[in-house]
Amino acid sequence: MAPRRARCAGFVTHAPRHDIVRVMRALLVFSALLAAFAALPAMAQDCTASTPQVEVGAPLVPIEPAPATAPARLAPLAADSPWLSRFAAAADELFPALRSREAARWEPLLGGRWLGAAKREAVAALLADRCAAFAPLFAATGPIERRIFGWSVPSSYSAADRAEIDARPEAEALVCWAAGEGGAQLWPETAAEADNRAGRPYACARITYSLRGGVSSWRAFVERG
Repeated sequence: MAPRRARCAGFVTHAPRHDIVRVMRALLVFSALLAAFAALPAMAQDCTASTPQVEVGAPLVPIEPAPATAPARLAPLAADSPWLSRFAAAADELFPALRSREAARWEPLLGGRWLGAAKREAVAALLADRCAAFAPLFAATGPIERRIFGWSVPSSYSAADRAEIDARPEAEALVCWAAGEGGAQLWPETAAEADNRAGRPYACARITYSLRGGVSSWRAFVERG
């Protein structure tokens, strides 16, 4: 009568020795690979890495595209504008606060308690991002160039129309900075281009200013497009 084959945990115990050694060796190699992958450090951030495109399916209900409209053009705030000195003073206070990257300094200028938690985290992430538009400014050791932009007034507006705009108690402007004299050969031409996207030669903040009730106040908005 042939000897009965002993089995243990599903393996044939009388298998040839070289087969068992081969299986054990394969298991050891597999375990070593797992350990090596687990020990790999996180991939360093690469400013040139492209964001993968996400495919979006067609809408269930056909949507008629909205008619294209030309974006409003930016123009440097006029030297004789009564708002220029106000926005310049606000920018003088804002940039050092942003450059410090200390929330205790920039948060009050961006709305304080009115700045939501999500917005606060987004601003902190933007200022800390070494690939974002603010990074070259914060690392610069030389001068910082600044431009203050308003929105172009249509040529059809009369002098009275322009005076009425200047007399309003509220105004808004975009303040942009670039590292070095002549550091930015191209400044934003529309608000959409002032998006603080990586690769821009400038970084921008939007400032709203109010003189309502005889009280001077302003608030900055720093966003990433």
